[in-house]
Amino acid sequence: MNEGHLFGRGMSFPPRVGNDGRIQWSQGEVNIRESITIILMTQLNERLGLPEFGGGLNSYLFEPNTANTRTLIQKVITQALTNWEPRIRLDEVSVEADPNEARAAIVTLSYSLVATQARQRLSFNLILGS
Repeated sequence: MNEGHLFGRGMSFPPRVGNDGRIQWSQGEVNIRESITIILMTQLNERLGLPEFGGGLNSYLFEPNTANTRTLIQKVITQALTNWEPRIRLDEVSVEADPNEARAAIVTLSYSLVATQARQRLSFNLILGS
């Protein structure tokens, strides 16, 4: 069974055009990672037909980089991915202060793919206020 059938397939994110002039698609584990990014970066009320979709991480851009803010972000990520990405099971969501950048938090997601139980990890920096 191919990855596209097992995990799904969709338009690549960010959208891009291939050498053949056609929209590029992603599938499998790549598609799941792209979906996670879309969910977390979509603001609530941004999608007209689905206003409750998204995690709205961009709304934390001007929030202080405190333990309280990082705890809120952790809860938002957990809720958004639990609601909107059924192909994964979250094992852990960690949001820690970046020791090298006072305005940044390091977000680390550990999750398992539901279809295969394969463990995955995704980390990214999230820029906050002061």
